[in-house]
Amino acid sequence: MNKPTRPFASFEWMIALRYLGAKRRESFISVISGFSLVGIALGVATLIIVMSVMNGFGAELLSRILGLNGHVVVQSAAPGGLDAFDAIADRLRAIPGVTSATPIVEGQVLASTPQAAAGALVRGIRPDDLMGLSTVSSTFSPGAMEGYAEGLSVILGVRLAERLGAFPGMRVTLVSPRGAVTPFGTTPRVKTYTVSGTFEIGMSEYDQIFVFMPLSEAQAFFGLADNAASGIEIMVEDPQLVARWRVPIQEAAGETARVVDWQQMNASLFGALQVERNVMFLILTLIILVAALNIVSGLIMLVKDKGGDIGILRTMGASQGTVMRIFFIAGASIGVVGTGVGVIPGIVFCLNIESIRQFISFLTRTELFSPEIYFLSQLPAEIDPWEVITVVVMALGLSFLATLYPSWRAAKLDPVEALRYE
Repeated sequence: MNKPTRPFASFEWMIALRYLGAKRRESFISVISGFSLVGIALGVATLIIVMSVMNGFGAELLSRILGLNGHVVVQSAAPGGLDAFDAIADRLRAIPGVTSATPIVEGQVLASTPQAAAGALVRGIRPDDLMGLSTVSSTFSPGAMEGYAEGLSVILGVRLAERLGAFPGMRVTLVSPRGAVTPFGTTPRVKTYTVSGTFEIGMSEYDQIFVFMPLSEAQAFFGLADNAASGIEIMVEDPQLVARWRVPIQEAAGETARVVDWQQMNASLFGALQVERNVMFLILTLIILVAALNIVSGLIMLVKDKGGDIGILRTMGASQGTVMRIFFIAGASIGVVGTGVGVIPGIVFCLNIESIRQFISFLTRTELFSPEIYFLSQLPAEIDPWEVITVVVMALGLSFLATLYPSWRAAKLDPVEALRYE
């Protein structure tokens, strides 16, 4: 009585790898195996790249939004602005976990120069608070703060400046529809300022619309009292857990104030990103699934072609488990190698994605990532190790599952029938 070999012994590996080798009679099967391997590699690499880009896009968008806007905004529930804002800001700063509370004045204006005109959003903010916004202040052009504290100059987003043709040292006219009320109707407020500098945070939606001016100047320009502001922007220690600060902020701001956090203000945007991310994951998983089905077809053909060999192995004492493991190893090897081949280029592509984008744009003379459409000036990618592990496990799992049926068919093959016509 022959002693059965231990599972996954070197004998089984040797036969499985020989079956994957390309002989003249089995070249078609080897071609199918090659396509299966390439398909799994492309699916894994594409899935890693797309998920990393989606992660990077969401992270960059969040950092830009929260770098310019507060994590929580306190506004007046009644028209006329938020009264006694300094006292409210002091109470807000005393809340544990609140890192800053910045009074602001905001209003829509028409910005114009002799060359062009465009709609803009003026944000009035004190010089010290503006410098505290590192996302903005770190991108200031040289001399951007000259004359700012005195209310003589404004700072424009770089795309707005380009659109208006207004560069540092030039003058820009701001027109507000909320002007003085006269017997003949409301007259707009018009005032001309010197452009002291520009900023570029890398999010085109902000770079092409924002204008910074001192808080006191914005109060006068929009007709607010000295103790009134449009709102107070609050920064907290952990923006992902911002909901825990809503109640204490509401209590400190008072019943007449309205409290809105960044998750509420951008719920539709980040909800759409999450849905798109999930849909892309499902769609790209189909690439790996199709490649795994190619493994099934290739192994079934291999089993049919190796029927005589299976019969000989069975008559020599090989068990059904041995035959099943041989074909399982043959199919699983395609999945393992394909997954490994896909992971490396996927990660390398993500690490150099902006350089690759610029190179392709140079070759094709087209703009592959328009900032006006995608909001960001660079194509971001953020590799999540857990997502890479998930993709690898999923690809291996599908590959292993694809080998079970053909391997079971091979194990169930009757050696007498297999050798009848040999």
